[in-house]
Amino acid sequence: MSTQQQAHEVVVARFRSHARALFLPSLVLIAVALGVGYLYGRFTLAWENAAVLATGAILGLLLWLLPLLSWLGRNYTVTTRRIILRSGLLVRVRQELLHSRGYDITVRQHAIQAVLGSGDVSINTGLDKPVVLRDVPSADLVQGALHELMESSTNAVAARRQREQSLASDETTAWGTR
Repeated sequence: MSTQQQAHEVVVARFRSHARALFLPSLVLIAVALGVGYLYGRFTLAWENAAVLATGAILGLLLWLLPLLSWLGRNYTVTTRRIILRSGLLVRVRQELLHSRGYDITVRQHAIQAVLGSGDVSINTGLDKPVVLRDVPSADLVQGALHELMESSTNAVAARRQREQSLASDETTAWGTR
């Protein structure tokens, strides 16, 4: 990609799934902190109190920190040319979808998502299984923006192809001879 093409690409939006995914892990963290605070110091033996702290730390790590890192590790970037999906903690996966290729966009919402305005945005490129942006905030807005970006990108590609095809050829053919 040339520097001129890169200059025309502008980031439209960066987002990740709805923060509602952290609600239950945060409740668990509060419960673990309350449990450790209540139980610590109630035992006569030092190892029992240390076991309470260790159990609280392990539960906090498994039930709060890992879901938080998982949520932070998945994000979506929409530019004027493409959609970039990044995911993973230790192994990063990056997937790109060009707007000029054209695709179908579907928004699916369950009851809680409809109330909060989020939803799953499914992008069907026609090649493999659809790419799903899970639990995206303002899913209808994202769908509308993707439609506009795809339309403008497709029109630019079509205009460029039309210009290339309309250029006069340097060869002249008359009745099969040159």
